Amino acid sequence: MLTEKDTETLFKVFNSSAEILKDKLGVSYLDAFIETGDNLINDGQVHVEDGIPDSDTVSKLEGLYRDVDYQSMDAETVRKAIQICMIKATKEDAIQANHQITPDTIASIMGYLVIRLVKNAKHLQILDLSVGMGNLLTTVMNQLKDAVKDIDLHAIGIDNDDSMLAVSSISTQMQRNDKNTELIYQDSVANILVDDADLVISDLPIGYYPIDENTTNYKTRSTDGHSYAHHLLIEQGMNHIKPGGYGVFLVPSNIFNTPESKSLLKWIQDNAYLQALLNLPKEIFNNANAQKAILILQKHGEDAHQVEKIMIGEFPSFNEVSAFQKFLAELVEWEEKDLLSKKS
Repeated sequence: MLTEKDTETLFKVFNSSAEILKDKLGVSYLDAFIETGDNLINDGQVHVEDGIPDSDTVSKLEGLYRDVDYQSMDAETVRKAIQICMIKATKEDAIQANHQITPDTIASIMGYLVIRLVKNAKHLQILDLSVGMGNLLTTVMNQLKDAVKDIDLHAIGIDNDDSMLAVSSISTQMQRNDKNTELIYQDSVANILVDDADLVISDLPIGYYPIDENTTNYKTRSTDGHSYAHHLLIEQGMNHIKPGGYGVFLVPSNIFNTPESKSLLKWIQDNAYLQALLNLPKEIFNNANAQKAILILQKHGEDAHQVEKIMIGEFPSFNEVSAFQKFLAELVEWEEKDLLSKKS
């Protein structure tokens, strides 16, 4: 059972040891966290190379590691402690927006929406094309394990940043998700060799993709200049999903209001059903231009059909508890009665 006390205890060990390693190794907070995470996974044994860190520091770190037993904690307790560290790393190291951790509130909402889409699944393969620090993927996996009894869950996470993938690896190992999670270091726009998934979830990187020769086979590519990475990855994700499967993506709220959206809309019309676009509350973003939305697509095939009413709306403020819960209830009803209903 998740407890705030255990989360706080684990965070303090992570943070204190990372601060020590940051100073002694002369590295960023993120790199120091990766080092200390690896030490903890290695039974609290401190990695020493060329006499660094020194013996006094090793003793201090080993003492800290003895203060915590992460293996006795549940997955959510560990995940939340890591998330707090990554929020600190984002501020200290000025991590760019596309590499920042998916906030808990957003990850949890995406997981909440996903549960009903796959509630009857006995075997489920999830694909995340921009796994980053792994918070979104592991949040959804933990929610599914709690909500869907005896589900056989396997996940694949892909990212082209080795530091981000190192955090994901630490996170999945410490949450005991590593045996059913495969992490792949590569560019997700390039050719990926993975089996088709049942579900794709991704917090997509926003902006232009720089390697034009990798986009020649994409229908969503720009005919003039660089293409949007988030457009390409939506196409890539839906191409690697089984017929009738869902793609649940975190995208810019204005995704369909740009000149470049024409090719994306055309591709969706030919290959998938646009089932929902749900804007997240403006208050959680630094400015209106940074607002994001949850996009739900369903691949053609099997029992898939276009819903009678595409769910387009905006979540109320998280501070308006009653209105927020009412909106969630409306979403559940829409999923059950419209999205998941069999076409007559």
